[in-house]
Parts: sequence; structure tokens; C-alpha cells
Amino acid sequence: MPLFVFGHRNPDTDAICAAIAYADFLRRTTRPDAIAASCGPPNQRTEYALKIAKLSAPRIMMDVHALVEDVCQTDVTLAHRDEVFYDVYRRMDERGLRSIPVVEPDGKLSGIVSLLDILELVLNSGVDPLKARQVRTNLSKIASVLGGTFLHAVNPDVDEDLIVSVGAMSAGGFTDHIKQFPAEKLLVVSGDRPTVQLPALELGVRALIVTGGYQLSDGLMQLAKARGITVLVSPFDTATTTMRIKSAQLIGDVVEEEFVSLPARMPVTEAREKIFRSPQAVFPVLEDGQLVGVLSKSDLVNPPKTELVLVDHNELGQAVPGADEARIIEVLDHHRLGGSLKSTEPIRLTMEPVGSTCTLVAKMYRQAHMDPESGIAICMASGMISDTLYLRSPTTTNTDREMLQWLQQFCPMPLESFAEEFFQVGSALRTCSPGQVVREDCKHFEESGHAFSISQIEEIGFDLFWERKDELFGALESMAQEQKLDFSALLVTDIVSNGSLLMMSSEPKGWEDINYPELEDRLYQLDGVVSRKKQLLPLISSLMESM
Repeated sequence: MPLFVFGHRNPDTDAICAAIAYADFLRRTTRPDAIAASCGPPNQRTEYALKIAKLSAPRIMMDVHALVEDVCQTDVTLAHRDEVFYDVYRRMDERGLRSIPVVEPDGKLSGIVSLLDILELVLNSGVDPLKARQVRTNLSKIASVLGGTFLHAVNPDVDEDLIVSVGAMSAGGFTDHIKQFPAEKLLVVSGDRPTVQLPALELGVRALIVTGGYQLSDGLMQLAKARGITVLVSPFDTATTTMRIKSAQLIGDVVEEEFVSLPARMPVTEAREKIFRSPQAVFPVLEDGQLVGVLSKSDLVNPPKTELVLVDHNELGQAVPGADEARIIEVLDHHRLGGSLKSTEPIRLTMEPVGSTCTLVAKMYRQAHMDPESGIAICMASGMISDTLYLRSPTTTNTDREMLQWLQQFCPMPLESFAEEFFQVGSALRTCSPGQVVREDCKHFEESGHAFSISQIEEIGFDLFWERKDELFGALESMAQEQKLDFSALLVTDIVSNGSLLMMSSEPKGWEDINYPELEDRLYQLDGVVSRKKQLLPLISSLMESM
């Protein structure tokens, strides 16, 4: 499986651009299979940046739980109902299989057959002498298994129930013996014994198999043709020929049509629960009704895990669903260390107090003496411009300024003019529904036993906010209730005045100590506050602790 580079849920420009740029860096250095991925589509500003950079958006993946299709065996050994024991058994034996799917001529799955089931075809004699002699097959299948030659063939491709009789007794005793059975069903096996072959032909048996490579006399051959009797020559002795005839039985009667199958997109954890107590040895895997693989219980003992690199976040609560079951091999971030991220083995952890994750990616390019292509350079610059408000945010560091200046040489336009156009594009308040606004760049946190979220949007001025204030309150309250959060906050930042408005779905105890002007109920004016990471989250954390 490839390595997926993921930003956080509800990704902003920095998360998406960092994923794209770092995946490019990994492909050029250590992981040619690295793929940029995203938990959701880019917002309009990010789309604009990617358009200017002439880059595609990351692969959208809403879940990385391991699926059945990720762990099943796709090189499937199949059987068909019109095949015989001999061919199916050899195929299963070569690959050490206990059970395989059975498909129709059009490829549609019709059942499964196990080794024990097909062995029953040749070991079903029990105490019933008639059942021990019966085979369901056709004469062409018998000829194939024997590697024999037809001297005369009558309807050899018709599937039928035959009774095998071996001419290994006296002529008189054999004649009395075969008269016990319907002649039209008898398959007589005989060596070079005309005294046995003649009464069989006179009785009008279904077929005569001559063993040891012997031929019939001209007279007996003429009699066989006159009576419409198939004559087949086997190169083997009588004992071997008889055994191979038994192995030429069609498997159709022992195909199990009641079985458990698994959807290809089923999570491995669900599949494990479903098949845990099933006696089946193999489970067909289906996609849109078509067989795409098979799964055995052993495949789920230690299934391969999806490999992830997390950028712009380090908390599992902000990561793509399923990250807790994946193998996280690296984290690249500029936020505080928090959440419940754990690993069973050492991982690469890069966390620096800079304004943007894209700053860290650009720093890696520079340290590796690698020049990014212009599109990747624009991509990284976009993430830095977005997260630092073009170097005006208090989160901005000298490293951000230095890296943005270094990227300028690879960008075909002045980054200052690009930044102006970037912030003019994609006002969330102008283009999104209230629910989309509060979810566009939303992060979840846990502090002092409280679960909450903080969303942030950047606007030019607050005019549109005041027009939509009431519906935004409703959307924020609904989101907190749906996600079972203690409260949700929306930070609306004016990139011109470098100030923000803070809207709360509800106010926890101790909130009266916030020490910022309350303009209306649950709406505060935060002059000089533009950073969720460095300013608002520490403020909320301190209020939570003081409670």
C-alpha cells in the first residue's frame, strides 16, 4: 500500500498545501509511493492557490480504516461447476488450498467448494455397493482425465450418471453381474478380454473402456458401432483407469451454495467479527457483485496497516478517521503537542514553533539542497501566506520570513500581489451555507475534561458577518449538539484590521473572566487576536484551568 500524507480534518490551505508539497518531497527522496490526501475538498482560496500553481487537489479520503480489499488475496484460484475432481484437486493441491470459489461461465460467483467436499466424490462408497460404482460425469471428461482415445464416440459431452463395472471376473460371472444394472448407464472397464467385452457389447452398455492401450478386434468394433456404444482406449492398467474414472466426476453436486461473502469496502474490524465463528475456510470478496478476491481468517491475524504521515496536526481527534488503526510513521506540525497520539515503534516527529507547516516543508527542501518546481513553491507559499496572514500574524517567525523569501525565487509572480489576490478570493461568508462556514476550518480539542471545537475564517471586513450573524449562531449551536461538544467557537478574523470576532455556541463556567468586550450575548470583540493556535486556544485553555 502507498504512503498517504494527510492534513487535518476540515483542512485549510496550510494543511492541504503541506500535504501536497511534503508528498512531493518524499517522492523525490525516500518514498516514491507517497500520495497527498485530504479528509475533504479544498476551500475556494485553496482551490485558487492550486489553480495558480497548476496542481491537482489531493486525493479525497474520508476514512483510512483498513478494508477487506486491502488485505484480501486477489490472485484467486477458481473452479467451475462443469469441472471434474481430478482437475480441481490438482489445482488446489498445487497451491495448498482448502477451499476455492466456484463461478459461472460469465464470471458470476455461484458458490464455494472445499477439499473435503470434493474428496467425498471419490471416497463416498460407504457400505452401499451401488453408490460406490456411481459417477456423474461425461465421457469427454473421462477421456481427458485418462489421456485416452475414442475409437467410437456417441454423445460424449452429455453429463450423465454412470455405473462403473470392472470386467475382472469370469465371463459367466461378469455377464450375470452386469445384468443387475441398467445397460444404458453401464461403463464397463476391461483389459484385453474379448470374453468380457463381447457380452458387454451384446447387452448394449453405454461405453466400453479398454485398458492397457489395447485395441478391440475388428468384429467387436463393428458390433460396438452397430449398437451405438462408445469405445475408449485407456493407456493405463485396469486399476489405475478405474481410479481415474472416479476422479473424473463433476464437482457440481458438492458446490456449497450457502456461504458467507464479504463486501470489498467492508472495514477489516467488521469482517473479523463476521467471520470469526464461521466454519468456512475461505470467504469470497465482492465488489458490485463481482468476485475480486478471497479472504481467509489467517489474512486477518496481522493485516497490513495503512501508512500515514500527519501534517499540520498531531492529535488523533483531528486526524482522518481510522488513523488510530493505521501506522503513523511521521508527524510534521507547528502546533502544540496534544491529544492521544501513540505509536508502537519510533516515529519521526518534527514540530517547530513557526507560523505554518509549509514553512517546515520548505525548510526541508532547502536543507536537502533541492529546488522545488514552481508549482510546489507557489503551493508552499500559499500555505505560509494563509496561516501567517502574509506574515502579519503573531505566530510569524523569522524562519517564516526567511523561507517565504527563499521561495520567491521559484515563483513566477511577486508573492505580495499574489497574497492580495489570495485573500480577495473565496469569502466563506459570501459563498458558503452557515453549516459550511462553521465546519470549513474546524479543529477539535479537549481541555480539562471539556471537548470543544474552534473554527476560523478570514474575511476582509465584518460587514457580511453582521448580515449573517443569527444564522451562524444557529449553525454553531447545531454543530456543537450534533458532535456532542461542550461548546463550539467561531473566530472571524479581519485580515485588514488584524482583529477578530468570537462567537460561542454556549459559554462554559468561568467564561466571564475572558476579559474581552462582549458585544452581544456570546459574541466578543478580540482586537489584535488573529491566531487560533497562539492566541485563542491558550486563552480558552487558561479559562478551562481556572474553572
